[in-house]
Amino acid sequence: MSGELDGSSPQETTGRYLVLFEQSAVKAGAKALAKAAGVKVSSTADTEAGVFSAEQLEQNESVLFEELGVAVVTAEPDQLQALSASDEDQANILAIEEERVVYALAAVEVPPASTLSADYLRGYRDAVLSLTATMEPGSAVMAPAAPLTWDETQATWGLQATKVIGSARTGKGVRVAVLDTGLDLKHPDFARRSITSESFIAGQEAQDGHGHGTHCIGTALGALHPGTLPRYGIAYAGRIFAGKVLSNQGSGADAGILNGIQWAVKNKCRVVSMSLGAAASPGQSFSAVFESAASRAMAAGTLIIAAAGNDSRRSAGLPPRPVSHPANCPSIMAVAALDDQLRVASFSNAGVNPKGGQVDIAGPGVRVLSSWPRPTLYNTINGTSMATPHVAGCAALHAEANPKATAAELWAILTRTAQRLPLLASDVGSGLVQAP
Repeated sequence: MSGELDGSSPQETTGRYLVLFEQSAVKAGAKALAKAAGVKVSSTADTEAGVFSAEQLEQNESVLFEELGVAVVTAEPDQLQALSASDEDQANILAIEEERVVYALAAVEVPPASTLSADYLRGYRDAVLSLTATMEPGSAVMAPAAPLTWDETQATWGLQATKVIGSARTGKGVRVAVLDTGLDLKHPDFARRSITSESFIAGQEAQDGHGHGTHCIGTALGALHPGTLPRYGIAYAGRIFAGKVLSNQGSGADAGILNGIQWAVKNKCRVVSMSLGAAASPGQSFSAVFESAASRAMAAGTLIIAAAGNDSRRSAGLPPRPVSHPANCPSIMAVAALDDQLRVASFSNAGVNPKGGQVDIAGPGVRVLSSWPRPTLYNTINGTSMATPHVAGCAALHAEANPKATAAELWAILTRTAQRLPLLASDVGSGLVQAP
């Protein structure tokens, strides 16, 4: 059993604890927990939908996500220590962790793209010619690759780079859950779409009052023919499950995220996209609770894809920061961000921690245009948050193409078909995600 009852976690915490039970002894473990902590533990098994409403999450001091085998408990540390000290109970408890506060991974400011003027191109040509002239006869010179240019009149650069444009797949019938700040449910580009929405934030509806969720859902599942070009959405015929697990202020907690994962699994979503997290420290291990939840979700047919985080400052010459929680779990696909020159974004975190925390794949994450709540309708922002729904949308297209693929097989397809890049695997994993 592992635990963090000494408060050593560097993340912002809520004062509650996550308790992971052995899957075969969830009920027995929860019963022992209730007795030791002196609290009532409410279970998802006793709810009509198999998940907690926002009000139930807020009103119940301690809750049990029975299918995931995880409880969120309000208790004193010594009560939990006493529980885990028992040999009988210890066999049922695999981990105890502090509950973290998580955030919508903030967009990072990136300088505007430079314009490739005639003067620039002439200078580029002259520099190559000058270099060539200084070489010894017979010597070889490798000219630097010409800058990539993208015509975004019809489609965003991200949809072009991932080969979404030209794909015959639409995501038809594939259920994709985006756990974020919700969705602008009356955005004109989502009219007549199949949308299931749920808020797990008490006192707030699923309607997006932040913008982050609408942007992410737009990239993963936006329209084939938006009201204003360019096209920005990938799986335009997919079924949208918009789970509000982050408030209109852009924050939430582990309990809401776990509830959202359970909601997605209950609704048989094949893909879950999570552009959220909390910073991890160098050398810090991943959450055993979230790893188990993700593994159990994967066994149920649901692949979880999450943002690697935006904590790095590579442009300042600083080493990259570790992949964020919960993307650092081995059973969650961690997504790094690329710019429009297919370079790793300066803010994108990397796989630098020895205990998990690898980057698995990369997606477009700089100057990404997508939907935004009315009246703005569209916005261009940056972050691994923007790269993640590119991967989720492509995952939906691959899921349509491979209807019998398990979640693990879908993961393998995504990494196998990714475009390899001349970059470190610790920065971009298997490379740039590609549509089928």
